[in-house]
Amino acid sequence: MNWDPVDMTVLANEQVIDGKGWRSGAEVERRELTQWFFRISDYAGELLDALEGLEKWPEKVRLMQRNWIGRSRGLQFAFETSGAPGGHEALEVYSTRPDTLMGATFAAISPDHPLAKVLEASNPAIAAFCAECRRLGTSEEALETAEKRGIDTGVTVRHPVTGEDLPVWIANFILMDYGTGAIFGVPAHDQRDLDFARKYGLGVIDIFFAEGSDAPVGTEALVPPKTERVRYVLPLAGGEWQTGEEAVETAIAECERRGIGQGVTKYRLRDWGISRQRYWGCPIPVVHCPACGVVPERKENLPVTLPRDVSFEKPGNPLDHHPTWAKTACPQCGAEARRETDTMDTFVDSSWYFARFTAPHAETPTNLADADYWMNVDQYIGGIEHAILHLLYSRFFARAMHRTGHLPAKAIEPFEALFTQGMVTHEIYLTRDAVGRPVYHLPEEVEDGRLKATGEAVEVIPSAKMSKSKKNVVDPSDIIARYGADTARWFMLSDSPPERDVEWTAAGAEAAWKHLARVWRLTEEAAADTATGTPDEDEALRRATHRAIDEVTRGIEGFSFNKAVAKLYELTNTLARSAAGAQEKRAAIRVMAQLMAPMCPHLAEEVWAATEGQGLVATAPWPVADPALLAEDEVTLPVQINGKRRSEIRVPKAMSKEEVEKRVLADEAVQRALAGATPKKLIVVPGRIVNVVV
Repeated sequence: MNWDPVDMTVLANEQVIDGKGWRSGAEVERRELTQWFFRISDYAGELLDALEGLEKWPEKVRLMQRNWIGRSRGLQFAFETSGAPGGHEALEVYSTRPDTLMGATFAAISPDHPLAKVLEASNPAIAAFCAECRRLGTSEEALETAEKRGIDTGVTVRHPVTGEDLPVWIANFILMDYGTGAIFGVPAHDQRDLDFARKYGLGVIDIFFAEGSDAPVGTEALVPPKTERVRYVLPLAGGEWQTGEEAVETAIAECERRGIGQGVTKYRLRDWGISRQRYWGCPIPVVHCPACGVVPERKENLPVTLPRDVSFEKPGNPLDHHPTWAKTACPQCGAEARRETDTMDTFVDSSWYFARFTAPHAETPTNLADADYWMNVDQYIGGIEHAILHLLYSRFFARAMHRTGHLPAKAIEPFEALFTQGMVTHEIYLTRDAVGRPVYHLPEEVEDGRLKATGEAVEVIPSAKMSKSKKNVVDPSDIIARYGADTARWFMLSDSPPERDVEWTAAGAEAAWKHLARVWRLTEEAAADTATGTPDEDEALRRATHRAIDEVTRGIEGFSFNKAVAKLYELTNTLARSAAGAQEKRAAIRVMAQLMAPMCPHLAEEVWAATEGQGLVATAPWPVADPALLAEDEVTLPVQINGKRRSEIRVPKAMSKEEVEKRVLADEAVQRALAGATPKKLIVVPGRIVNVVV
C-alpha cells in the first residue's frame, strides 16, 4: 500500500500525485498492510465504455478517466524458471506488445513481487535494494524519470520459443499493481529497457525492419507506432509487413496455437483502498472475533458512530488508543470482540452525498421514489483536480447503489453535464534559512520584492495554485475589508474564462474596485439628473441596453462569465458617454443592476434601490431582450492594413461594396499607410471586415 508518513495513513493510488500524498505533499512510501477495499475493478470495463455517452463532459476529463482505467489487450503467459525457490517454478508475465517477444533478452520483476520477497529473506543485498526501492516515489512518472536500477537475482527463465535462458532481475521501474508485476525486457524497442540493458551489459536484439529499408529499426530503442507498417525479422508475429496492431493479434494467435499463453484484456484500474488510519471518516462496520474471524456488524446496530472523547496527543489513529470504543460483542456469537479501528476514506462520503440530498431526512440511505424524481444532477461544477478522484468514485458508487437498491437505473451516471473551473493562483515569495531551506512568506509581508519587516529581498516563483504550505494565499477577510466581496467576485469572473486559472493580483482587484465605484457614481448622477434627451439618443441607449441583456444572458448561460462582465463594462462606458434623457438612463441602470446581480449582489441592490427599482433586484424577473431592438441598421467593420487591425468604420448595413471602399480609402489611418499610393488590394467582406494590402 501507499503510506503517507506525515498523515500516517494509507492512500489509494488515485491519491498519490507525483509520488506525494495529495493532502500532505509528503513523499509516499510502500508498505505491506492488510486493508479494506471496494471492488471498483469489477466495473472497469463498464466505467470505461460509458464515458462515450457523457457528451456534456469535457473531453479532457473523459480522456483522463480513460487513461486511468487503462484497458489493454495483450498476452499473458508463464516463463519456466530455473534456480528459483520452491513454489516459484513459473514466472507469470503480461505484455501489450507480444509481437516483440522474440527480442527479449532478460526478465524483470517488481521489488514487491512475491519472488522478490522470498529472495530478500535470504539475500541481504536483495533485501537492501528492495527496501531502498520502497522508499522512492511510487508514481509512474517518478519511476519513469528515476535512474533505472536493478539487481540480478541469480534466477533464470526459459524463453518459450527459442529455449534460451534469460536472467531475472529485480528492477526499480516495475510496479507490482499493474499486470503481473513482471515483464520481459526488449531493449531494441523500448527506451526504458535499453537504458537498463546498457547499464548492466544485457543483450539487444532487433526484430523490426522499417518499410523500404534493409536496416532494422530499434537500434535507438524505437517502437514504431502501432499504425506503422514494419516487417518482422523473426517469425513469431509473421514475417510479412504488418502494422503493430495487426502484429499484436498475430502474435497472440500464434502463442495460443503453440500453447505458450492466452490473449487477455486487462485494466490499469486497481481496487479502491478505503482504509484510513485516522479518526475522521465513517467507521468500517466490521468486528474482529477470536472465534468467528471478521464479522459484519448487524444492520440494526448501524450506523457505528465515532467516540467524542478522543485524544490526539499520541501519533497515529486515536481509535487505537481509546480505552473502550473498540471493545464490543461479536454480532455472530456474542463473545468479546474488537471493532475495526480503520475508518473509511472521506471520498466515500463525497461519492454519494448528492443522492442523499434527494431525501435528506429518510431513515434509509435514500428513498427510491424521491431519488427517481430528483436524479440526475443536471449540471456539476467542480475542479479538474477531482477528475479521477471524486468523479470516478461517484460513477462507481452510483452503480453500486443501484445494484443494492438505493438508486434507479437512470442514475448510474449521476452527473449529466460537467464543467471544470480553474483555480485562483498567486505568486510564491520565499527566502532561505541558514542551510538553504525555503522559508515562505505571505503576500502582505512583501512589498516591491522585499520583506516589509527586514528589507530582505525575496525569491519570486511564478503563480501557482494557492497553498497554505507555500503561504501564497490571500485572506478573504482582508480582501473583503479592503475592497468588499463584490469586488473580489467581479475581478475573478472578469479576468479569464472560468475554465482557466485566474491569477490574484492587487492591481487587478484595484481595477475592479475602481470600475464598481464608477458604476455607483453613474448611478448617483442618474438619480439626480433631470435632463431630457433626444429621441435618437434615447433609442441608441435602449438598443445598447437590450444588446447587453442578450449578450450577458448568453454569457452566463454558457459559463462565459468573463464575456458577460466584458459586456457590462461596455454598457458602463456607453452610459458614461450617453446624452440620453434622465428617465432612459435610470431605466438602463436598473437593467444593469439586474445583469450585475449574479456577480455583485450587494452593489446591485443599492443601484436598484437608488434608481427606483421596486422590491429587491434578487426577486425581480430577469430582463428579456426585445428582438426588434437587437436588429442593427449599421455595422462596425474592422479595417486591417497588411494583416494588422489599424482602424474601423461604421457604415449602414445595406451599403454597397463600392461605397464601403470609398469610406475606407477616406479613413485617416488608411491614407497614412498609403502615403498617396494606390493599394495593391482592397478586399471587402460584407458585414465582417475590410482588408487593405499596401
